[in-house]
Amino acid sequence: MSFLFDSFRGWKQYCENNHLELFEAVIEYETTQKGKDEQTIWDGLQNAYEVMKDAVETGLNEEMTSRSGMINNGAKKVYKHPVAVLSPEFQKLISRALAAKEVNSCMGRVVAAPTAGASGILPGTLYTLQEIHGFEDRKILEGLLVGAGIALIIEEKASLAGAVGGCQAETGSAAAMAAGAMVYCLGGPIDQVFNAVAITIQCMLGLVCDPVAGLVEVPCVVRNASAAAIANSSAQIALADVSSVIPVDECIEAMGEIGSSMESKYKETAMGGLAATITGQSISKRVLIQDIEMLPDEDSPQ
Repeated sequence: MSFLFDSFRGWKQYCENNHLELFEAVIEYETTQKGKDEQTIWDGLQNAYEVMKDAVETGLNEEMTSRSGMINNGAKKVYKHPVAVLSPEFQKLISRALAAKEVNSCMGRVVAAPTAGASGILPGTLYTLQEIHGFEDRKILEGLLVGAGIALIIEEKASLAGAVGGCQAETGSAAAMAAGAMVYCLGGPIDQVFNAVAITIQCMLGLVCDPVAGLVEVPCVVRNASAAAIANSSAQIALADVSSVIPVDECIEAMGEIGSSMESKYKETAMGGLAATITGQSISKRVLIQDIEMLPDEDSPQ
């Protein structure tokens, strides 16, 4: 048998009772519940991490302009800007999160972690963490497994989908996964890992999903960068052993309650929030016209 990832409290107790690291419980789950070979799991994780890093490099080195025009090489502009607000490392973090998400918005290859709409957060944070601290890939892969366990519980107790729980469920969950993974990689004990998750969720509760023109571009791309920053601040706070006060399981339950209470127009329908602004509606009409113009003429030969 293996732990079924229905609560953080249960995950901690299971690991302590069986003398397992957090990531080992996830490996056990994958082998017993999904029937996967352990080496296959590690190989898949390595491939996923390579795709994440490739997405970062692609976004920073290739043309990233979406068909709508809303995405226009923003990551490169941030990466190359001569003024760093805090530090060059923070500038890299933000630009890398932007880069990987821009690749998604421009129909490139990314890892949905946990969704394509949040695909810049784990690459941006873990790429930068590895660069700063010199971790071997194996440690980052263990962190990804910890993030996966976090996502399994969030999915069970709330949601990972913007259409169900708003953007708190997508970028919020990804930021929580990243914060927990970073604290694990930096040697934080289980309580600190879960505290980072709780703090992150607290910071992102209620975030709506309001993509302009129904495209996962605005405000999705910049939210990946801000979520990466929140993940780092949460990890820093948790590593200092500052309590979230509200336990992580209760934070996830609150996230689920908020998501279920949120009006449908704020859940990926492009009917509320930024999508409903004058400019948002104007962009939506322009994109619709572009889509219509791209349709084949019924009278033209196929």
